[in-house]
Amino acid sequence: MKKRQDALHIRIKRQMKRRIQGLVYFIKRLWAHPKGKIGLSVVTFLVLVALFAPIIAPFDPYDITERAEKGLSPRLQHPLGTTINTGQDIFSMLVYGTRVSLVVGITSGLSIAMVGAILGVTSGYIGGFVDNLIMRAVDVLLVIPSLPLVIVLTNVLGRDYWIIILIFVFLGWGGLARTIRSLVLVIKNSNYVRAAELAGASRWRIMIKHILPGTSHLLIMSTALSTAGIMVAEAGLSFLGLGDPTAISWGRMLAQAQEGGALLFGAWWWIIAPGIGIFLAVFSFMRIGIVLEEILNPKMQASAGIFKIFKSLDSSYVEKVFDSMDEEDRQKTGAVAPQPSAHSWEDV
Repeated sequence: MKKRQDALHIRIKRQMKRRIQGLVYFIKRLWAHPKGKIGLSVVTFLVLVALFAPIIAPFDPYDITERAEKGLSPRLQHPLGTTINTGQDIFSMLVYGTRVSLVVGITSGLSIAMVGAILGVTSGYIGGFVDNLIMRAVDVLLVIPSLPLVIVLTNVLGRDYWIIILIFVFLGWGGLARTIRSLVLVIKNSNYVRAAELAGASRWRIMIKHILPGTSHLLIMSTALSTAGIMVAEAGLSFLGLGDPTAISWGRMLAQAQEGGALLFGAWWWIIAPGIGIFLAVFSFMRIGIVLEEILNPKMQASAGIFKIFKSLDSSYVEKVFDSMDEEDRQKTGAVAPQPSAHSWEDV
């Protein structure tokens, strides 16, 4: 019994060591890319700011006793001034707002990836009634207007940011699940999946051990890109007054700036500060997502796809297109192309 436990511990340690080495190698590849270096640096900076917010922020914006004079302009004690309506330190709000914005974005992105992966793999591999049920649910989610549904759900379920995360996950998994399903339809016909089926492996073991790792590159890229989109969506909801009123986020700061008349009183720093925070976060996660796509999909090049298509659209290409359209119209209508006259203009 003891030998079995020791062997199990050794196996677990080897797996953990292998995964850590893979993560370090992956981060090194991401860091070696110029775009990835920028995105990774900004994300690391924002994460450190969120973790050490009580140390970085000079005041606690949640503490009512730590308020100053209302509407102060930027100065040494208050680098970004204070709010007009409550007297809170804007720099401290900006630092603490990093926590909520990152938690909502990253948690929603990871949850969407997990739900979309499970349902996409299940739909693609099992097929039949399960496939039809999941895909019909995806169709319903994709055609329902998101904003009215979010307004209804927040009024019914509440505006706590954990509820908002659940709403984002509920509305965001459909597109990823459909994409994963398309990839699984190709993977399940591969030789190693057929070999696992012949060996007697169960469906769940095949889906988890053999098929799901084949979709990991798509999941990692989708998580980074969806995180950026969720952060923008959270800022928009908070700006519309649909966010958590008890939590300080960058979107909530923009909403308070509008309510307090920041533009009317010339307090532009109150608007610029959270705007820059949202831009940096979204920009960095988008950069990481693009670099991950280039790393995990080596066939994709910067000059491929749409760029090549538009590059070939010169004047000669457009003329050929219109000439072919005219020829097709003449063939459909049965019209005969006009023959050139025997007399040219020079003979007239």
